[in-house]
Amino acid sequence: TPPTAPLPLPRGGEGEGSEEPAAQGDEPIELVVTGEQDSYRIPNTSVGTRTETPLRDIPQSIQIVPQEVLRDQNITTYNEVLRNVPGVAPFNSSTTQISNFIIRGFLSFDFASNLVLRNGLREAGGLNAETTPDIERIEVLLGPASVLYGAVNPGGTINLVTKQPLRDPFYAVDATIGSYDFYRGAIDLSGPLNDSRTVLYRLNASYLDRGSFIDFVEHDQFTLAPVVSVAIGEHTSFTLEGEYTETNETNFTGLPAVGTVLPNPNGRIPRNRFVGNPDFVLTSKRSRVGYRLQHEFSDNWSLQNAFQARFFDRIWENGWRINTSLDPDNRTLNGEVSDEEDNINIYDLNTNLTGRFSTGSIEHQLVFGVDLGRYERNLNLFTAPAVPLDVFNPVYEQIFAGPYINDGKISSVTDTLGIYIQDQVTLAPNLKLLLGGRLDLFEQITQDLLTDTRTSQSGNAFSPRVGIVYQPIEPISLYASYSRSFNPVTGTAFDGSPFQPERGTQYEVGIKADLNDRLSTTLAFYDLTRTNVLTTDPDNPNFSIQTGEQRSQGIELRVQGEILPGWNILAGYAYTDARITQDNTFPVGNRLNGVPENALNLWTSYEIQQGTLQGLGFGLGLFYVGGRQVDLDNSLELPNYLRTDAAIFYRREQFRAALNFRNLFNVDYFESAFSPLTISYGEPFTVQGTISWQF
Repeated sequence: TPPTAPLPLPRGGEGEGSEEPAAQGDEPIELVVTGEQDSYRIPNTSVGTRTETPLRDIPQSIQIVPQEVLRDQNITTYNEVLRNVPGVAPFNSSTTQISNFIIRGFLSFDFASNLVLRNGLREAGGLNAETTPDIERIEVLLGPASVLYGAVNPGGTINLVTKQPLRDPFYAVDATIGSYDFYRGAIDLSGPLNDSRTVLYRLNASYLDRGSFIDFVEHDQFTLAPVVSVAIGEHTSFTLEGEYTETNETNFTGLPAVGTVLPNPNGRIPRNRFVGNPDFVLTSKRSRVGYRLQHEFSDNWSLQNAFQARFFDRIWENGWRINTSLDPDNRTLNGEVSDEEDNINIYDLNTNLTGRFSTGSIEHQLVFGVDLGRYERNLNLFTAPAVPLDVFNPVYEQIFAGPYINDGKISSVTDTLGIYIQDQVTLAPNLKLLLGGRLDLFEQITQDLLTDTRTSQSGNAFSPRVGIVYQPIEPISLYASYSRSFNPVTGTAFDGSPFQPERGTQYEVGIKADLNDRLSTTLAFYDLTRTNVLTTDPDNPNFSIQTGEQRSQGIELRVQGEILPGWNILAGYAYTDARITQDNTFPVGNRLNGVPENALNLWTSYEIQQGTLQGLGFGLGLFYVGGRQVDLDNSLELPNYLRTDAAIFYRREQFRAALNFRNLFNVDYFESAFSPLTISYGEPFTVQGTISWQF
């Protein structure tokens, strides 16, 4: 494990950091690593407050998946990462290029919303299915977070924390080979660029080439991510970051329920069956450049300024198939194919002023911040009818049943301004109060280039948060919080009035406990309501009105850390009751689609600490997912499943070798569903072998 970066941990959620801060006014402390620093438990985070705060002092549930878990599970997709977080469920199959997630019952598809952040600033175009080598850890803030990040999914926010430069030279390479022609290589290089170690760098790069258990589905991805940091004097640091990722994939959406989940008189559709165009190529290019400037005015006051520009270009070529119906013969699948060009540019500027002061015996940590953002999107969509396909005897020579039609050519620009203030108040050593509020203003201009029309929409939203933490004894934190979120909704009602933003309102209570200095647990109870949901206008069926409401109530339990020397655990359970409470189309009481009522995750590993077998380790994972509704009609439920994973590894000094086994017992299960016509099988038994070397 590389040594900890010595630069002060940025307050926006970026970088690696030490649990021991550098002494104020002194030279940065250089940590000398004499042994492994592996830990499944991360005690502090900045994702919940924009300041480095112990998890036990934040009145909201936060789950962190650290680098050690990513390594031990040999994680290569975000679906694999987030199955470790109770309350999070994948909405997409791992075979698709873009990953979307349901958090606490709610799904967000909007590329402009802050469902996913990278170092505290929003990601462009959602997540690629595959992880990138520059990820240090993944943080999930469960529940509304608009008070910090503006427009968000009410269920939660995912923050990707990237690797930062190190003061001591560090070089690592690893290579993985696995089932279904899986090949991946990566390098991680870091160290100083000058003798005084005031200029540091880090470079992560990887190349992935893999097949799939589904015929014709292939995927390759290249990533290059450089970082340079400069210490400008004792109190100022500047970091410049970049990233480029290019992905090519044969995309696949799924199979009909009849023949997979449901019986089919023609037999069962094999899970390796591909329905679509084998020549289809989905290409995406993502690039990112940004900086982070941090200055300490004094021991108590500091300023951070961060800017990021992200560019996302996606091209669908040769026809992506969308299933539309299944004939009465239960074997002829109809659909349409589409080609698309999608270009997204996002610019974000964030400035935070942070200060500590006292009013009498009461201590304050104040954050005042301003966010400026611009989101630009140009979408050009072509569709054509597809040739019907026999799912039991597919013929792929002819895909198109008619010519392409330009179905959409849209250009939009969204400008946002957010102003927020937060006060972390210490009323007594064991009683803490968190107060925050944010005002967001947004304006969107959309041009339909086919009809030559232009529409504009603007609005504002205020998002508060109040929380309290009481610690009757030092290891125990009892907390309660109230928070709200918003997310703009584009379009207008029948009378021409613009839609109001969707709102999320959450009440949460819980208990956090440090069982010892390396093992912690969190138990959370929440009630989350989503309002202003679009539903069909009963008087004008071609239009929508905002009378819909959905409610999610649940319990989440998490245990994370080291039980005994060498024995680590990451476990969780989530009960989620997510239902429609108001709607003009679907029955009240129906469950929200894709949400398992019960889900359980357990991953535990043990490494022998001494003797001739020192460095030999084993891992075991159990992942249970309950039944999930396929649609809001609740017409079909995916069955529950229990998947077992395992690992065996050996580590000696700078060398590590590992074998990871997924779906050890080759369970036949369903990972996700868009609709009853697009059901995705889960991956069968696979093996991956990895060799890593640090020097």
